[in-house]
Amino acid sequence: MSQLPFFTLNDFDLAGKSVLLRLDINSPIDPKTGNILDDARFRAHRETIDSLSKSKVAILAHQSRPGKNDFVSLKAHASHLSNLLRRRVKFVGGLFDERTLDEIDASEPGDILMLENTRFFSEEVVLAEEKLEVMEKTNIIKNLAGHADYFVNDAFAAAHRSNVTLVGFSEAMPNIAGKLMENEITGIERFFAIKEGTRIGIFGGAKADDSVKIIDKMLNEGKLDKIITGGLVGHIFLAAGGMDLGKKNLDVLKKEVTGFEKILNDAEKLLEKYRDSILTPVDFIGNEDGKVKHYKIEDFRKDIPAMDIGVDTIAFYASVIKNSDAIMLNGPMGVFELKEYASGTEEIFSAVAKSRAYKIAGGGHTLAALERLGIGEGDINHISTGGGALISYLAGEPMPGIESLIISKKKFGGS
Repeated sequence: MSQLPFFTLNDFDLAGKSVLLRLDINSPIDPKTGNILDDARFRAHRETIDSLSKSKVAILAHQSRPGKNDFVSLKAHASHLSNLLRRRVKFVGGLFDERTLDEIDASEPGDILMLENTRFFSEEVVLAEEKLEVMEKTNIIKNLAGHADYFVNDAFAAAHRSNVTLVGFSEAMPNIAGKLMENEITGIERFFAIKEGTRIGIFGGAKADDSVKIIDKMLNEGKLDKIITGGLVGHIFLAAGGMDLGKKNLDVLKKEVTGFEKILNDAEKLLEKYRDSILTPVDFIGNEDGKVKHYKIEDFRKDIPAMDIGVDTIAFYASVIKNSDAIMLNGPMGVFELKEYASGTEEIFSAVAKSRAYKIAGGGHTLAALERLGIGEGDINHISTGGGALISYLAGEPMPGIESLIISKKKFGGS
């Protein structure tokens, strides 16, 4: 049996068994056609699904949340997964009704059912933060638990959530980490296991509020030695250090950063405590009346949108990356979607790929940039499917989806 604190698929022979498989295939949807625009999360779960090829599988998953334009049925997801696997994935338009339960019971080894969007059902949404005792009494758990032998959780990207279908089965049957879930946890833990040398975090992109929080926690706990900043994360620390970014750049920060004034204040306190550890851009690529121009920090003209880090910043950051022993990559350096402002992201990500350090990367825009650059698992030790989940894990915040796996092993340890 695995020495990990939770069950893995290697601990059981699931051939012929009925399995509830929780995935996170929440994906961008074309509002006009309903087509899935990016199937990265589908592909990430393939190893787990293939390992259950002799089991009777019923998939639980969600898409978006109530009130959103992409809050849709999983019928298209079933079709997309079927095409990816080249196996039939039968869509069942229910979750715990009698017809759905009959479909589960009638399944044969090798069958795959896709149940309906779990968030179509109020218990999944309304009771998300309730205690386990409350979840166990829901219609979802009471009805489904009697029709499966095992629950496999492969939804790492949702592991920081506490929805009923993620954590509610922990004492109803053995809960097992899927291959993706196991690989995510072990990959991130290897980063934490590196105690010697220099550990750096590269924080870019637009989610400066989340980044400031995790930078605070990881520096305070000694998990990172240096921080490289870019994108709006770099802007918030420059503003916190007293630089006048101009009205246009400040307006973007105020619009994009939740709780701007508090986050700015938090960044100021971090600079007071860790000024030598938090590295900020020394030059920019700006957009002046539609023209691409390079500016040193001291020459930066107010009200010129800063779109990317400049060549001096790239050289500075690349030298830090080269001498690091562990690297966490989270977020692009600029507006990489536009070719004229992509060089900062391209150069820094390439420097990370070439580094001999242990490297982990995560976040939606990070993965998109890596894919665009052709940087994959051969260049980065661990590429995480989690955005918010990765951030929560790294920051040491509660991870209900993982904690429920641990609870289940404690109860069913002799299974």
